[in-house]
Amino acid sequence: MAPSGRISQSVFDGSRLRVILLLDLYEGAQQQFLDAYELMRKQVASVPGHISDQLCQSIENPSQWLITSEWESAPPFLAWVNSEEHVETVKPMHSCVRDTRSMRYSILRETSPGQPASRSAASADTQVEPRVGDGVARHALTFTVKPGSESKVAEILAGYESPQAQVDETTRLRRTSLFMHGNRIVRAVEVEGDLLVALRHVARQPQVRAVEEAINPYLEQDRDLTDPESARVFFTRAALPAVHHVVSDRPAPAGLRRHALYYPAKEGQGMALARLLSHQDRAAADDPDNPVHSSTVFQRDDIVVRLVDVTGDLDLDPVASLGLKGPGKAAELERLLDGAAVGVEGSLETERNINRLLSHADMLPVTDRSAHS
Repeated sequence: MAPSGRISQSVFDGSRLRVILLLDLYEGAQQQFLDAYELMRKQVASVPGHISDQLCQSIENPSQWLITSEWESAPPFLAWVNSEEHVETVKPMHSCVRDTRSMRYSILRETSPGQPASRSAASADTQVEPRVGDGVARHALTFTVKPGSESKVAEILAGYESPQAQVDETTRLRRTSLFMHGNRIVRAVEVEGDLLVALRHVARQPQVRAVEEAINPYLEQDRDLTDPESARVFFTRAALPAVHHVVSDRPAPAGLRRHALYYPAKEGQGMALARLLSHQDRAAADDPDNPVHSSTVFQRDDIVVRLVDVTGDLDLDPVASLGLKGPGKAAELERLLDGAAVGVEGSLETERNINRLLSHADMLPVTDRSAHS
């Protein structure tokens, strides 16, 4: 049975994952690339959740290569690809590769030898119902600035001219939302069409390049965006993938307001916390009294950020705003959340601690720009 909420993205459906990495190699770099791949293959073979991978070369253009891998589900792959171990493992490949493109797909149907490609033949671990999307890709970046520089950085990030929204005939930058929590910055983007094309388009805009250069002295992690290797490592470490998105199937009410909520997880509990919030928001999409109309959950390591569009102020219904509606949900969050990091001691079942958590989790809005504004 298909969910009633309009879900355009979720990594928690339990289906197996196919990852496709397209690579364009420099001429003369094939042996170096093969040596680097062998090292990576041995590393990834021991990663929990990994099933298999293949290395393929184009029969039409020898410089074009393809790596495909299969995973038990999306969460273990995301944990691996966002890890420092992965950053170090793939470094030897960077000098061999002119361009790359990564794509991730849930496996919905498959045909085995002697087995008809029918719905009844779908294996038990394969998702039967496809998700329904809205043609929008969502992604976020997060990084930290030096303590004491927050107000200056916020001023820089709020003051630049928006880049041109229309990238090409099929790709359009729809919305950019930027928030701060202490010295942590989160920039979320919504793109109609090709996310990678849009991100590259934005990165080339003079006003964006000027802003990035202006905040460089304040970053805790040094970077040089004129150096491809430095830029690649920075954006790899800054990636904050969207792991779930849901929109209520009710008409969007007037006056929706966008908020970002920051949930630091206990060590090793980031994915579990993101899964809890995703399940909560899926249930909220079916509840006509819930003020949360849409939600996107972003997660990397133990950083979880929930971007919500709500009616009214968050404190009118703090339980629903935090995604804790339902018996025992506050206790589940308490088990996964780093209470010390959000200034909450004791049980989240109390109204006082719920309000304290909401106040601490609510991120400072810096800018929210839509293409039509």
